[in-house]
Amino acid sequence: MNHRLHLRFEQLEQATTRLLAMAQALGPNTHQVPAPGQWSAAQVVQHLLVAETGIGQYIEKKVQQEEGLGKTGLLTFLKSRLLRLALRLPFLRFKAPKYLAALTPETAPPLAELQTEWARTRRQLERTLNEFPSKLLDRMIFKHPRSGMLNIYQTLDFMVDHVLHHQKQLERIQKVVR
Repeated sequence: MNHRLHLRFEQLEQATTRLLAMAQALGPNTHQVPAPGQWSAAQVVQHLLVAETGIGQYIEKKVQQEEGLGKTGLLTFLKSRLLRLALRLPFLRFKAPKYLAALTPETAPPLAELQTEWARTRRQLERTLNEFPSKLLDRMIFKHPRSGMLNIYQTLDFMVDHVLHHQKQLERIQKVVR
């Protein structure tokens, strides 16, 4: 894994560790929904796991295609920055894309089970990044539902910001269910 990928991967690891610790701190309230129509902490963790699993699979598929991947440019960069900004604004909330929401069951498994599965998914992502071809670093490798195609650096930036965005959600959940 090149140095820039490694730094982003480490940021992702740290953000995920903090988020999981926040969820664990709720103890038996991990599955408690703060209000009707809202997610529990366990459902937030499950959503992030489903999203990361899908992103990893998409990247693996695109790496196999290799030749047909276009280069990212200024527009891609600007869309990526706008996405990062939107995820960091505390007053903005987003609905999960319909296909992702459909993959996230109403009832989340126990947190320990989610953590085990996420660790497996994360190790697979790490293997993918370790083997990521340097000639594809500036290529469109992942299609974000709102900002479009991203290169691998922008994808990892999104993944970090996505976890950080949901940390704020867990903070709101903690205030209600404690």
